[in-house]
Amino acid sequence: MRSERGFTLLEVLVATAIMGIAVAGILNTISAAAHNAARLTQYDRAVLLAKSKMDELLAEPKLQRNAPLAGEFDAVRTGGVPCSWRATVRPFETAPGAVTGYWVVDRIELEIDWMDGATKHSFSLEGFRRGILQDGDTHP
Repeated sequence: MRSERGFTLLEVLVATAIMGIAVAGILNTISAAAHNAARLTQYDRAVLLAKSKMDELLAEPKLQRNAPLAGEFDAVRTGGVPCSWRATVRPFETAPGAVTGYWVVDRIELEIDWMDGATKHSFSLEGFRRGILQDGDTHP
């Protein structure tokens, strides 16, 4: 009897099948992780854009109250993803009997929208600032 060492064809086929199943599972996991990373990058970008726009709105003392504001972000800042914003400035708290020239606390509501393929996503943010009532501002 001769003792031959090596693998049979059946053993090689079973090992190849097991390896193929393992590689397919790993590739699926890597694909899901890449998709999640891209999605989180979009949310991070939206948060940074919202914070930047909110800082601009908070710093601008002459924004008209109770009037819708809107715009588009520059494509360079959004990585080529269409991204827009909408905001409103409303008096949040005023002194009883407040008239033009009195201090008021304004509430700024900001919403950022962006597209991910055919899916529309949005992110909302609000901030508060101190201001002075102007002619035409409605207040409680």
